[in-house]
Amino acid sequence: MKNILIVVDMQKDFVDGALGTKEAVAIVPAAAKKIAAFDGEIIATIDTHFADYMDTAEGKKLPVPHCIKGTDGWQLDADIAAALGKKGYTPVIKHTFGAEDLPAFIRQIADGEPFRIELIGLCTDICVVSNALLLKAHFPEIPIAVDAACCAGVTPQKHDAALETMRSCQIDIL
Repeated sequence: MKNILIVVDMQKDFVDGALGTKEAVAIVPAAAKKIAAFDGEIIATIDTHFADYMDTAEGKKLPVPHCIKGTDGWQLDADIAAALGKKGYTPVIKHTFGAEDLPAFIRQIADGEPFRIELIGLCTDICVVSNALLLKAHFPEIPIAVDAACCAGVTPQKHDAALETMRSCQIDIL
């Protein structure tokens, strides 16, 4: 069985930048360790916005420019980038909460073999839950798990609420 790890948006703006939190900073060592020890294929989603971010639907509801392509905040956190660089990974650019191309990348990686998916990253209550539910919709019979110790939400309460939502949707919480 193939193991696939999805590293969701572990970018500077979500760790310690424009939308960073102390909880996000705190999970970086565990996430880097998980990446380093992972035996399987790794995909990293890269949240990507442009100069017109404030004119987008997301920008109007979350008026904090972040992950603007080419900026420092768009880059992966240094420790995460180092761990991914040693293991090798497939970057998947996404322009919204859920990576629309993710299921196609996973099908390509699986190449017809059985597989399981694990997700880690930021933010639990926005992009992690969005991608976990997107993948559950595309792969209802595939085991999907989220490592709670390698995720952080906008707040600890929203992190917990997102974990409960995913648990309710038959996603395993580690």
